[in-house]
Amino acid sequence: MIIKENTPVAICCDHAGYETKLAVIEYLKSQGIAVRDFGTNSTDSCDYPDFAHPCALAVESGECYPGIGICGSGEGINMTLNKHQGIRSALCWIPEIARLARMHNDANVLAMPGRFISNEEAIEIVKAFLETDFEGGRHCRRIAKIPVQ
Repeated sequence: MIIKENTPVAICCDHAGYETKLAVIEYLKSQGIAVRDFGTNSTDSCDYPDFAHPCALAVESGECYPGIGICGSGEGINMTLNKHQGIRSALCWIPEIARLARMHNDANVLAMPGRFISNEEAIEIVKAFLETDFEGGRHCRRIAKIPVQ
């Protein structure tokens, strides 16, 4: 499990990811995992960068680890999260993609498409992400080649 002791999981969403976020938070809390919610807090239309940037900053600083972002397609929130130097956000829509993102890419943020997966599928994706360790080895070399601005 990649959860760090005494460090909450960061989570954020826009209006399209709100219902999924609630289900994920409920699951995490049922597992005794602390959560820091960066919003949004309703289904009212809003802009995902307003929530993704603070979430990414918390993961970058080590205040939270890992992070989860959810929007309608998952694309916008993923793009915004990845604008931060210390973030490797992976858009995942099935558990196997989440496992590979952790195992091969050491992803530290999980992005999901709230409009295209059920709450049950989202929880399975979160489980796969959190339960998978980074494999290291040859993948370290590849990650080191990701440019940092």
